[in-house]
Amino acid sequence: MSSSSQSPPSPDRRWLIAFAWVWVGVPLAYGLYELVRKATQLFTG
Repeated sequence: MSSSSQSPPSPDRRWLIAFAWVWVGVPLAYGLYELVRKATQLFTG
């Protein structure tokens, strides 16, 4: 078997991976933002 028989991931697969990262990353970033905002309010009064 030669290593040239393996093809790189198709563009459709890359879009799916990118979409999955966005699907998880956006809510995570928003949650971290809210956490920092509320913690700041908690500790500063």
